[in-house]
Amino acid sequence: MTEAIRQGARKKPQNMLLRLLGPGLVTGAADDDPSGIATYSRAGAQFGYGLLWTVFLTTPFMIAIQLVSARIGRVTGKGLAANVMELAPRWLVLALVFLLVAANTFNIAADIAAMGESLSLVIGGLNHEHALIFASVSTLLQVFVPYRRYAPVLKFLTLTLFAYVVTALTVNIPWGTALLAAIWPRPTITADYFLMVVAVLGTTISPYLFFWQASQEVEEMNQGKVHRPLRELTRGGLTEIDRIKLDTVVGMFFSNAIAFFIILTTAAVLNANGVTNINSATQAAEALGPLAGDFTFLLFALGIIGTGLLAIPVLAGSAAYGVSEAFGWHATLEAKAPDAVGFYTIIAAATVIGFGLGFTGISAIHMLVWSAVLNGIVAVPIMAMMMVIVTNEGLMGRFKASRWLTMLGWVGTALMAVAVIALFLSFLIG
Repeated sequence: MTEAIRQGARKKPQNMLLRLLGPGLVTGAADDDPSGIATYSRAGAQFGYGLLWTVFLTTPFMIAIQLVSARIGRVTGKGLAANVMELAPRWLVLALVFLLVAANTFNIAADIAAMGESLSLVIGGLNHEHALIFASVSTLLQVFVPYRRYAPVLKFLTLTLFAYVVTALTVNIPWGTALLAAIWPRPTITADYFLMVVAVLGTTISPYLFFWQASQEVEEMNQGKVHRPLRELTRGGLTEIDRIKLDTVVGMFFSNAIAFFIILTTAAVLNANGVTNINSATQAAEALGPLAGDFTFLLFALGIIGTGLLAIPVLAGSAAYGVSEAFGWHATLEAKAPDAVGFYTIIAAATVIGFGLGFTGISAIHMLVWSAVLNGIVAVPIMAMMMVIVTNEGLMGRFKASRWLTMLGWVGTALMAVAVIALFLSFLIG
């Protein structure tokens, strides 16, 4: 990483951070979407500090699998679906992409609903009208603002996640007890506890993040000085690999640190006061108000809106990249709408349908459950294919994964497979 840092240091100080951090930071931040906030809030409310350890468990595997996706995109110059098409039959890729789109659409629906409800809690008004504004703004920005101008907007939105750090500092936290529980957990061996562990793991490692980061590395490649895939270079390229490592490690640490603070806050306030049943991010925000004060409530609610504005483009965009690559369509946020009709149609359709689901009467918690199930079906085969690609010298050349990255990636894939099996068993038993 030192080479990338040294080269970044030669730039103006104010440009250094923007240069070194990009797809990895945005991807990590997008993982803490309103749906993720709901899961972490529920974990803290239901089990107190008892699940803080899961943040440490997931971090190395999240870093590894996102490093794999980013490396595949930059080395091959193609998105994830396009690469998987070279290994798997077309019907299987199309089936997985279809499930990805369905999962993302349900996730978008839950996120848009949470954003609308959060704004209603803060300023009043009607949930659906607020949700329409958020859905429209997100779609229009993606369609009409080119990637080179839109990427800095997404980076800026990552700052909204600091609301959850500040939120934790506004409440009374017994730090000794919390940190001891995180480092030396005493698990409660129950079905609910185990299922919440599975939920946190599934929320943290999600397929849409794989597709998004791989495609964003392709977007960055097309905007950078070297417009060719790294595997086509006879020498050099290590600077780009170092940048990807730094960007991804920082982004995933940032993502999981925010998850840590959300669990910490809800454990210290909600669980400590007997509020243990939380089913949405807005419900958590609303419950915090009378117990922790208006300022804490306001920060939590505004954080939901900010993270939603970041996550919806990532969810819709990852679906569009997957579909477009599977069908061979032009897929880039840099293109004008008439030049990438199919790509932008998927973005708009996923967002519009997600918004429309808010009028069906389906509860947000049910949409999240369906999204989790579909993500589980997609995640494991995609992760396995990613590991096959990144270790294939014919596809990756001299940039194939190192031994430690290969080991962490396969262990993460196995862990995700266990989580998915547990999730399905819970539905069958329940």
